[in-house]
Amino acid sequence: MCGIVGALAPQDVTPILVEGLRRLEYRGYDSTGVAVGQDGAGLCLRRAVGKVKRLEEKLQADPCGGRIGIAHSRWATHGGVTEANAHPHVSGDRIALIHNGIIENYVELKTELVGKGYVFASETDTEVIAHLIHDFVRQGLDLTGAVQRAVKRLTGAYAIVVFDAQVQDRIVVARIASPLVIGLGADGNYVASDVQALLPVTRRFQFLEEGDVADIRRDAVTILDAAGAKVERPVHESSLSADAVERGEFAHYMLKEIYEQPRAIADTLSERIAGDHVLEAAFGPRAADILPRVQQVHIVACGTSYHAGLVARYYLEQGARLPCTVEVASEYRYRDPVVLPGTLFLAISQSGETADTLAALREAKKLGYVATAAICNVPESSLVREADLTLMTRAGPEIGVASTKAFTTQLAALGLLGMALAQRRGIDRRVIALYTRQLRRVPEMVEHTLKLDAQIRRWADHFSAKHHALFLGRGPTYPIALEGALKLKEISYIHAEAYAAGELKHGPLALVDDDMPVIAVAPNNALLEKLKSNLQEVRARGGRLYVFADPSSGIQPSDGVEVITMPDHIEPLQAPLVYTVPLQLLSYHVAVHRGTDVDQPRNLAKSVTVE
Repeated sequence: MCGIVGALAPQDVTPILVEGLRRLEYRGYDSTGVAVGQDGAGLCLRRAVGKVKRLEEKLQADPCGGRIGIAHSRWATHGGVTEANAHPHVSGDRIALIHNGIIENYVELKTELVGKGYVFASETDTEVIAHLIHDFVRQGLDLTGAVQRAVKRLTGAYAIVVFDAQVQDRIVVARIASPLVIGLGADGNYVASDVQALLPVTRRFQFLEEGDVADIRRDAVTILDAAGAKVERPVHESSLSADAVERGEFAHYMLKEIYEQPRAIADTLSERIAGDHVLEAAFGPRAADILPRVQQVHIVACGTSYHAGLVARYYLEQGARLPCTVEVASEYRYRDPVVLPGTLFLAISQSGETADTLAALREAKKLGYVATAAICNVPESSLVREADLTLMTRAGPEIGVASTKAFTTQLAALGLLGMALAQRRGIDRRVIALYTRQLRRVPEMVEHTLKLDAQIRRWADHFSAKHHALFLGRGPTYPIALEGALKLKEISYIHAEAYAAGELKHGPLALVDDDMPVIAVAPNNALLEKLKSNLQEVRARGGRLYVFADPSSGIQPSDGVEVITMPDHIEPLQAPLVYTVPLQLLSYHVAVHRGTDVDQPRNLAKSVTVE
């Protein structure tokens, strides 16, 4: 989840490093720092607690420049949020190192290094790696050899970037279970945890594999695999533009990304539907072999992606007539799952680097599933590279920590998967043709829904002073209620819960009063009349209702009941994608009213790459 940037270039690299950190701010972090090798003047280190802006202020007051350097944005795991714990960490005033991940055996290593006379200036596990590499350099190894020796001593997950201020001709990197990419420039080379950090300087990238160590010079890159053998990794040309992460006319990235959803959903569906059926090839070259063997689906995901999986259960069971189970990834790996024959393991992740989801995928590969599949937004991610089947969501960069377009494109992708499996199971072709037509209309319907923004903004006035909220849904929109509650709590810090509306009488009704806003999604489906009865239970106890209602629902505004009418003719397949949009807008406007940090809410990170 932390941000890594490194650079070797003929000019001062500090502006490149700082800009790279700025482009990684969406990940969430609590401190930043840079280390630069100054020609003939050793190592220059600057660190700051807080945003990148604080680091920039330090650099303006006390400049630090050179042609080799590394930079980092930290999200605290070992040790508090202090300047001493911020990266980079140094050893012997020559080794400068940054690190993402967790070193599980750092206590034993630290004890060993203290015995050799090393003094620790931080509480982090990262500083252990810097001293360990320094110790091997002191024994006569060059930097690459020292890193190779050091990583063999490490247990855990890491992406390491290091340079030696006394030998300023190389940066050495290594990775296990944490992403790292090399950027190939015209007159220099670079490294980062995400391609977005390097788009201003290059679009050519090499993605390191598990166990790789790379020796990076200004004019050459040498990659060694876990066995120490020289290997070539493919060079990829990124299609992202350098301004893909800019806000443009929008006040926040989150609002921009909400409004990008019609295009993102259309892109996700594009070239995956031909006529009245889904193209299996969209899932990869093995799809034709794997899909016919699927008898049930086991979905594993975290957070918002977990909510997408809960919606997918309805798509798969009702549409494809396949049993489906859904669980959170952080729980999956700590139980002993029973895998029935013909089960497809499906991991859903926005970044493809979520540690719990990746660990679950790797565990699943040992357990006899018919295959593993991934739905993800990052084609170069570890999850995509390791799964047997993949479907990319094509949402583009999502900077706001609270996911919006990544979620709706996941729903679109899951709809495609459901239809692909339905085709293989012999579901009536006329039914599949109907579903494809409905799915194709979703971008247009989301576009219409965005026109409700002004009405939703007025509702936000009612919420800004509240401390609790309750969200209700039924059927496939129950997970959408869960997602709406998550969004509100993530960015406005209002405590929010979501329930299947039929569960009100089993406990949550005790919470309902005039000070507890109750938000409901009411599409015109088979459960509408039951939902309306549940809403009457709320009104009978003095609760105030805010309902996003289908035009034909019969739900009208009245005392204590606010209604926003949704676009007409939203079909059950479309409802989860369309009804999530007003809940996103409501959470956004409430957060703006309350003055919270919409794009970077406290205590959260975009890509969670630690357990």
